[in-house]
Amino acid sequence: MRDLDYLRLLSRDFPTARAAGAEIINLRAICGLPKGTEYFFSDLHGESEAFIYLMRSSSGIVRAKIDETFGSLLSEKDQLDLANLIYYPREILSKPENLEKITPEWQKITINRLIQICKVVSSKYTRSKVRKKMPKDFAYAIDELLHLDRNDIDKKLYTQNIMDAIVDNGMANDFIIALSELIRSLTIDRLHIIGDIFDRGPHADIIMNELMAFHDVDIEWGNHDADWMGAACGNPACIANVLRIATSYNSFDVLEDGYGINLRPLSMYAEEYYKDDPCDCFKTHIFDQNVSDSVNPDLAAKMCKAISIIMLKEEGALIKRHPEYHLEDRLLLNHINFEKGTVEIDGKEYPMKDMHFPSIDPKDPYKLTESEQKLMDTLVYSFTHSQLLKKHIYFLFTNGSMYRIVNNNLLYHGCIPMTEDGQFMMLHTSEGDFSGKSLMDYFNRKAVDAYFLNGDVDPVGKLYATDLFWYMWCGPMSPLFGKDKISTFEHIFVEDKITHDEKMNPYYSFSKEEAVADRIMEEFSVDPSTGHIVNGHVPVKTKLGESPIKANGKLFIIDGGISKAYHSRTGIAGYTLIYNSHHIALAEHKDFKKGSENTPVIKIVELTKHRTFASRGYTSRRSDDMISSQAFCLWKA
Repeated sequence: MRDLDYLRLLSRDFPTARAAGAEIINLRAICGLPKGTEYFFSDLHGESEAFIYLMRSSSGIVRAKIDETFGSLLSEKDQLDLANLIYYPREILSKPENLEKITPEWQKITINRLIQICKVVSSKYTRSKVRKKMPKDFAYAIDELLHLDRNDIDKKLYTQNIMDAIVDNGMANDFIIALSELIRSLTIDRLHIIGDIFDRGPHADIIMNELMAFHDVDIEWGNHDADWMGAACGNPACIANVLRIATSYNSFDVLEDGYGINLRPLSMYAEEYYKDDPCDCFKTHIFDQNVSDSVNPDLAAKMCKAISIIMLKEEGALIKRHPEYHLEDRLLLNHINFEKGTVEIDGKEYPMKDMHFPSIDPKDPYKLTESEQKLMDTLVYSFTHSQLLKKHIYFLFTNGSMYRIVNNNLLYHGCIPMTEDGQFMMLHTSEGDFSGKSLMDYFNRKAVDAYFLNGDVDPVGKLYATDLFWYMWCGPMSPLFGKDKISTFEHIFVEDKITHDEKMNPYYSFSKEEAVADRIMEEFSVDPSTGHIVNGHVPVKTKLGESPIKANGKLFIIDGGISKAYHSRTGIAGYTLIYNSHHIALAEHKDFKKGSENTPVIKIVELTKHRTFASRGYTSRRSDDMISSQAFCLWKA
C-alpha cells in the first residue's frame, strides 16, 4: 500500500511509462557525473563581508581554478585581477579608475577568459543544470560560447558575431557580471551552515539575505540562532539577551537599519535611570563601526546595563516557571547582599564590581518595574513585527534543523550531550525521556511548535515551547550549548575569574576518540566506515597547536573563529570544509581585508578511495543529481 501511495504521487510527474522511462534515462546518465562540491561553514556570527568574500571566492577554489586553467599563461597579478573581477564584478567595473582600461578589446579578452573558467567549473554538471543557473537574458549566448568547438570552421564567424554583438550593443559589462555570477554559482553545488549566523558581527541580516538567494542551502541551528528564533517568537528573555549582546558588541546597524528594531525607548530609559552611572562593567567591544546608526559609547554602555538587568530578571522569571530545568543556582540576584556589596556563588562570597541597581528591589529582585515592563512590551512588539526578521526566521525553519545527514555526513552545531562515564545524557520531560538522536528530535519538534503552534488553541504548549528556546541557548543539556552553565552574571559583576569558568560537556573529550565518534554516527544510522561528524561552536585555537580534525579524521570542528572577536584567541579567521568528488579539504581563512590578498590556504585532509559520483551521493531533498528509484518503480509498474 505504501508503494502504491508513492506511485500515485509519482504519476503526477510521470503520467506514462514513456515519461518515466525518459526520466530514468536522464538520471542514469547523471550517475556518470561526479558529485557536486559541498561547502561547510560554521559560526559566521554576523561577519557579512568576510562571508560574502568566502562565498564569492568559493574559499579559494575560484583562484585555484584560474591557476588550473591558465597556469603560466597569465601572470600572478593578472590571475588575481581576474579572481577579484569574478568576486566583485559590479564594484570593479564601476570604479572610475578602471574606466580607461575597459575597452572593447579588454572586454572581449575578459569574456573569453571567463568562458574558459566557466567550462572548467561546469564540467561535472548536466547541460540542463548549467542552463538553469544562467541568467535568462544571456542564456542563449552563454550556452553557445560554452559549447563552442574551436575546430569547427563553419561556426567561427557565428561565434565571432555573438562576441561582436555583445560588445557593440553595450552589453559587455552586464555579460561579464552574468558570467562571474554563473562561475560562482557553479563552484558551490550545495552549502551547509553549521550554526551561529547571528550575534557579535555587524550584519547577520546581510548573511541571511545571501543565504536566501543561494540555490541549495541547509542550516543546522546554533545556540545564537536559537536565541534570535526565540526573540522573533516573542520570548522576553531571548529578546533581552539579543539586545545585551548587540549593545555589548556595538551591533546597532543590524538591529535598527537591518531589522527595524526601535531602540529609542531603550536609549531613553537608559539615559533616565543610568544618567550619572559610568557603567564601567558594560563598555562596548568595538570591532566594527556602525554606518547607519552610530551610538555614543557611553550611551551604549548605559543601554547595555539597562537591558542586562532586565535580562537577568526575565531569565529569573523563566527559571522559576520551569523547575524541571534545575537551574535554581542561576538565580543570583537574590544572592546579592546589598548592604555588603557582595554576592554568594556556590556557597562562597565575592565582592561585586557594580552595586548601582536603581531598578532592583532587594525584597523582590526579579520583579520588573513599571517602566521596565513598558519598555519590554515595546521591544517584544518590535521584534515580533519586524517583517525582515520574520522572513529570515521562517527561512531558518524551512531550511534548518537541529541536525542533518547528508552524503553519510552527520552535521550539527554543538554536541550530543554525554555524561561523565561516556553515556548519552538523558533529559527527563513530561513527554518522556530523551537522549542522543531522540534528544535532538525533541528539541527540533519543540522549536517548530514555538513558531507554528497556534497559541489560541494551545497557549500552555506554545509558552512551553517558546520558553525552551532560551534553554536551547544556554541550558546545560542543550545540544546547542554544551556547557554546565552560562556565566554572564559572573563575567559582568565578579572580578574573580574562577567564577567565569564554564565547564564543557564531556562530549568534547569523548568525541576525540574514534570509537565514540563511531557510536554517535551509529546512533544516527550513519555508516562509520565512510561517515564523518561536522560541528562547530567551539573555536579551534590553531595558534596553540589545536587541530580541527579529531577522532582519527572522523570528526571535524570547523569553528576557527571567523568572528573578529575570536581572532586573537584562534590565530586564524575560521575554516571552510570542502567536500568534492576527489577529496575532503580544509580552507584556513585569513583575517579578511577587502582589496587585499585574502585567498585561504587549502589543505587536502582526506582522499576518497574512489571518485564519488552522483549515484553514490544522498541528499535530503530532490535535486537534479538525485536518483529517482521511485521513477523506476513507476516504469516497472
